[in-house]
Amino acid sequence: MTFTDYLIDSLLVLIVVYQIKERELTTRSLLRPIVICGVAVANYFHGIPATGNDLVLIGALALLGALIGSASGQAVRLRVAPDGRVLARSGWLSGFLWVLGMGSRFAFIFWITHFGAGPIAHFSAAHQITSQEAWTVALLAMAVFEVGSRSLSLALRRRQLQVRWVPELA
Repeated sequence: MTFTDYLIDSLLVLIVVYQIKERELTTRSLLRPIVICGVAVANYFHGIPATGNDLVLIGALALLGALIGSASGQAVRLRVAPDGRVLARSGWLSGFLWVLGMGSRFAFIFWITHFGAGPIAHFSAAHQITSQEAWTVALLAMAVFEVGSRSLSLALRRRQLQVRWVPELA
């Protein structure tokens, strides 16, 4: 793993740690993880392998990422402040799900680069996964869908609260 790998994964995990304290849910805070994920895609995406079961692997991990991200986004506590700002706070469940997704990719990459190359090569051959690039794209897809679905979930929930908010009369 490179320094960039560690940095990107750490930043994505720290996003939820940052949200443990209640803060305003702004467009900037929704876009921050998408930008970080975009950096990872720019560094590692070189095309979509489409032979064997490569697309099945990519689709399965993308779906898993979307499920984890959506669940994490739904578990964030949102409320409207008296001034109309939407405030967000990540609880244990949201943090656990987010770290589960981000941490599992981090652990998998660490494992495969240190002592898991043989078992992964055997698994890939047995399941017709044709290249290392398929694993890279699948893990990227998982991250993109996790980040995207969490951000989308939060944005939709924020919008619902904003539409229903009625200013308090003093």
